[in-house]
Amino acid sequence: MRNGRYDNVDFTAPWKRGTPAPELEAAPDLVVEHAASGFCGAVVRCEKTAQGPTVTLEDRFGKHRVFPLEPRGFLVDGEPVTLVRPRRAAPAGAARTASGSLAVPGAKARVARAGRIYVEGRHDAELVERVWGDDLRIEGVVVEYLAGVDDLPAVVERFGPTPQARLGVLVDHLVPGSKEWRIAQAVSDDHVLVVGHPFVDVWAAVKPASVGIARWPEVPRGQDWKTGVCRALGWPENTGAAWQRILAGVRSYRDLEPELLGPVERLIDHVTVGGPTG
Repeated sequence: MRNGRYDNVDFTAPWKRGTPAPELEAAPDLVVEHAASGFCGAVVRCEKTAQGPTVTLEDRFGKHRVFPLEPRGFLVDGEPVTLVRPRRAAPAGAARTASGSLAVPGAKARVARAGRIYVEGRHDAELVERVWGDDLRIEGVVVEYLAGVDDLPAVVERFGPTPQARLGVLVDHLVPGSKEWRIAQAVSDDHVLVVGHPFVDVWAAVKPASVGIARWPEVPRGQDWKTGVCRALGWPENTGAAWQRILAGVRSYRDLEPELLGPVERLIDHVTVGGPTG
């Protein structure tokens, strides 16, 4: 500091420094994070104002915030991007899939790839199908479910992953120190991607508001989680019927927690890289 002034000090925010970030059109439903505030939401609209172009984001609680379109002002998957106004608007009334992707009218299901996505159970598979089913059919990705992941290393070995047959695995309760975490750490193959969410069960990856409840209840350790949820909510202790009730509340990706959205998108990207259909 010299004479009350700072010399040779860069006060530029860290997310604005470095090489120019790639430009990305602020298309409706694109999920981004505002780098400065940490606000995360889906693009609702872009507008031209007297102060410059802005983007309006909607978070998972339905709250809207408006931000200027600044260079390197946003993050996608943790990487800085420069959002720009869409150069060409999508056709009026263009349909989108439940995952938020632009629908392709009349598209036929692609021949199944050799690669696969494995999930732990039937409920996981049904939830993935509900939200990403259209995308998976176009990409030729088959989702299969396991009876848990206790034997995951052996399952991976039997599958025999290759560059043309990649394997993706979605694991429940994948948090450091958990049994699931230790099992996942035992899998080491360049053609296998094991990701997960922090919830005890995939039920909790559905936003409570979408199910018509205030929050998912706490279930005492040692008690079956799904049965405990039914008891706490006053539902009949029929986990199959309870799941259908929960699944009925899922209409699109907006009904799911971000902790599940990101991992599933990563798995789809993983199994569709470079591999032919088979």
